[in-house]
This record gives sequence, C-alpha cells and structure tokens, in this order.
Amino acid sequence: MGRHSLPDEYGAAAPDPRPRARGRTVAIATVLVLAVAAGTAVAGRNGLLPLGGSCADEAVRVDVVAAPDIAPALRQAATHIRDKEVTSDGHCMDVRVTPRDAYQVADALRAGKGGEYEVWVPDSALWLDRAGSDSDSTPVTPTGNLAATPVGVAMLPSAARSLGWPSKTYSWAELTAAATSGEKLRLGTADPARSAPGLLALTMVGASAAKAGDKDNTQVAEAAKILASRMSDSDGQVLDTLARDDSGTEQGNPRRNQALILTEQAAHRHNAGTEEEEGLDLFYPKDGTPLLDYPFTLVDERGQTTDESRAAVRFMTFFGEPEGRRVLARHGFRPESGGADEAVVTAAGGRTPQPYEQEEFEPPAPEAVQETLGMWTITVQSARLTTVVDASGSMAQPVPGRDQSRMDVTKASLIQALSQFTPDDEIGLWEFATHLDGDKDFRKLVETRRLGDRDEKGKAHREKLTAAFGDLTPVPDGATGLYDTTLAAYRAAQDSYVSGKFNALVILTDGVNEDPGSISRSSLVAELEGLRDPDRPVPVIAIAVGPAADKEEVKEIAEATGGSGHQVSDPAQIHAVILKAIMEAGSTL
Repeated sequence: MGRHSLPDEYGAAAPDPRPRARGRTVAIATVLVLAVAAGTAVAGRNGLLPLGGSCADEAVRVDVVAAPDIAPALRQAATHIRDKEVTSDGHCMDVRVTPRDAYQVADALRAGKGGEYEVWVPDSALWLDRAGSDSDSTPVTPTGNLAATPVGVAMLPSAARSLGWPSKTYSWAELTAAATSGEKLRLGTADPARSAPGLLALTMVGASAAKAGDKDNTQVAEAAKILASRMSDSDGQVLDTLARDDSGTEQGNPRRNQALILTEQAAHRHNAGTEEEEGLDLFYPKDGTPLLDYPFTLVDERGQTTDESRAAVRFMTFFGEPEGRRVLARHGFRPESGGADEAVVTAAGGRTPQPYEQEEFEPPAPEAVQETLGMWTITVQSARLTTVVDASGSMAQPVPGRDQSRMDVTKASLIQALSQFTPDDEIGLWEFATHLDGDKDFRKLVETRRLGDRDEKGKAHREKLTAAFGDLTPVPDGATGLYDTTLAAYRAAQDSYVSGKFNALVILTDGVNEDPGSISRSSLVAELEGLRDPDRPVPVIAIAVGPAADKEEVKEIAEATGGSGHQVSDPAQIHAVILKAIMEAGSTL
C-alpha cells in the first residue's frame, strides 16, 4: 500500500490521518456521521449538489458507499465540505455518498468487484472479514472508526413495562428467553446473515446461554428458530414489523412485533419521529452490549490516484472536529470510543439503571461470531450433508506441534462441528482411499439421516455418527482416490436431494488424486458442471488439509458445483471452515 504525504490543513493540532488503535480514532471518526443541514435534503439525497465556481473545475471527486443508517449523515457532511470549500492539498472535494447494505458490498468485494468507489463505510468491521475472505477479493484498507452505537432490545412501552423496565435488568439469554417464550411477547430481528446487529445479538445470546450452562447450544438454537420465524430481510425493514401503537388491534396482530433487536441509533431515529408516549424503550443486557463501529475503509487504495486517496483521508479526518461530534450526537450516534451520551441514551429510550455504559466490555471473538453465523444458517434452513473423509495412509502423519496424527485431529474437529447441528439436520459419512471396496475408492459408513432419528434400540443417529467419526482410521499404503470418490458422492447427494434443506457435500483430503486409473481432473470438472442443477443445488465444500493438499485443485472442483474450496494447515481448523463455508454457500442459494 502506497504512503502519501499528508493533505493540507494537517498542522500540529490537526487530526492524525493514520490508522489508530480503538479509543484513539475518536477524533478522526466522529464528525462523519452528522453534518445535518436540513435544507439540502433533496439534492443531497443523491450527492449531486454543485460546487461553487471557484472549486468546480479542480475539485477531487471521492465516491463513498455507506451503510444506510450512516449515509444521510455522510451526505450532510459532504454538503458542508462543498459549501465551505474545504480542501485537500489545495483542491476542493466533491464527495458523493451512496447508501448500500453492507452485506451486498461485502459479497461484491469478495468476488473482486467494487472498483467504482474509493471509500466504503459499513456499519461493522464484521463485514471487512467477509469482504476479504477470498483470494480474489478486492483489497480494502480500514483507516479508523467513525462512530459507534450499541445493540440492545427495544420494546413498545407496554411490553417493556411487562418485563419490569427500566428497573429490572437481564442477561442476553434471560431477555431472549423472556421475549421468545410463547406468543405473549413477539421479538423480531433482521437476518443475522445480512445484519450486523442481528448477528452480534445472536452471538451474545449464545455466549450468555453457555455461561448459564447451555453447553450444547440448545437454548440459542431454539431462540434462533423463533427469531427466524419473525425475521426481516435487512436492518432497513425490521422497524416496519413493529406494532404501530399499543392498541389491542395492533398488539393482537400476529404479524406485528412488540420487541426488536435494534441499535441505540435506530431507536433514537425512530423515537424522534413518534410521540413520546409511543416511543421505544431500550433494554441494555447486563452481560454486555456489542457495538457497531463504522470502519472508514479505502477500497483498492493502490488503484486510486494520490489526490483521491488523500482527499478520502481528508474527508475522514473532517469528522474529528467539534462540529462533527455534535452532529453525531444529534443523529443518535456515540463517538467512536463508545462512551454514552446521556441525551442520546435518553432519546433512544434508555434509562437508569439499565447498564448502558460499559467501558470494559470485550466484543465477541471473530471465531465466535463466525460459528454463530454458521449455526444460524444451519438452524434456519436445516442441513443435509454427506461428509467424505480421506482415509489414505498419509492421514497417519503427525500434525506439527501436536502429539496427534492428521486423522486424530480431523476426527476431533468433525465431532466438534457436529455439536453445532440440530436434531433436524441430516448428516452421513463416507471414507475414501484407493481400492477401498474392491475396485471402488470409497465406502459408505453411515447413511445420511436426521441426527434426531433413533434406531430400533433407541440409539440416536447423532450417537452413531459420533462413534463413526471416532473410528476413522488411515488405510496403510492407501493412496488418495479423490476424483472417482467426488463424482460418486456428488451423484449420490443429488439422487437423495431433499427440498427445503441446505444440501451439500463436504470433502476433506490431505493430498492430490493418486489413482492413475480414475477419471481425469478436467473430465471430473466437466461432469460436475453438467450434473449441476440450479433447481436442486448441491454445492461441494472441499477442504484441503495440510501442505501436500492442492487448494487450487479442490477450489476448481468445488466451484464447478457452485461450492467453495478451502485450505487449512491444521486439521483443528476444519470445524470452523465447515461452518463458515455453509454460511457463505447458504447465503447465495
């Protein structure tokens, strides 16, 4: 990434444009969200206000794509910059802001698209991980956070009072249980696969339930099922599901929610447009309210001109000025540090003793968020997976840094992944090497059935599968019969396709195909492309394990089916990769 000299107006007392640690980007970020000039609403909506005569000819244009909740504030800031002819290196700035849901931008960037804008401001850094999760992703460079807002549970006044608001406080697990037990209180959320507030809240529910003794995720899975039945497609739609008032007609309408997983800023914006007695009350769970952090992100910085990248940085640092911080508060945002503003909290429906100020809160770990997203995809749709595991002799090799073989670590990781699935999910197991079953390179060990099904002796399918994973053993002198196995398993998965479920084939291999008598790689890919049926999708999730495996090979094979190829250096990473791949594949079907 290129380094540039600083734009003008950066004196000793000016904000530093370099990336800073959390807690120091406050000055950089805050102004961004709010320069609210009321008279510019129509023209500013499209970011097309003209520049003054002295700036029009030499202005540097910066295109910004931003989360819909913060986009209006960015437009107002851009208008202020135009009106005041704020400059970067002596050039005026023509900043154009377009609202777009973060999940849409992340998916486009992951696919290598998105070069038509210089800056992206999603609502959460969660989307940066998703955007950069592929080797072909468009590069993004976070440079600081602009604002913050916590995620809580907002309720209509009657619903809040029924739960003892504001005096009574709840953990995430307790609050979700209270709001999802029966039809007394209907709780809505935006789709966690498309909503950072929804995903962070569900992650917190899982962590909270685990602390309370729910080690197998039963409570969070049940909550996810209930939330899925009352789910909106995106954050922009979730408020539309709220009962319009406390009348019996609205409260009794089964399509209306009395409570929502919502940010403080969204509640603030909603309350500003309603009568005080009809505004939302906000619960802040006592075990921590995660923050949206609005990272200011340069898109493909190497492809930008020096003027463009410097003007983008200048636009960001504009929001560290005092007027920017005031604008943030007027629009319901907190400063980047997350410190509570009493006026913002009150306007959003927060009251003491609700714990809205939690300076020591640790955000959920990225691994926990990713596992929650995989669990959500599985729980909402239910999965039908056939797991195909390499049993060649090389799986007996030791894993560096561990006193275990590749197979031992693979088995443990598969058993760990199995714990994330519900009784309605269907999972089976094959193994493969060379000439494992006569001339066949593969052998079916466990039928693909519901984990909750029981045999005539009362033994659950989950128990059988767990035991089968534990019994997997490398075949001495067995080689890797990857190609024939993949084709046979794919055909079998297609033949047993179940509508309404997420059907997929999970293939784990630690090497390249070693069967000289098998179908060729190019023929396999052609066969898979010909068998692929958009009306009955069965994506292959192929995972190359260890240094001898070929990531490009498994990627090409998987992508022929609409799936994805991955590589892990340590088999212990398998369970996380499976859940991540299921989430990504499920979101595109």
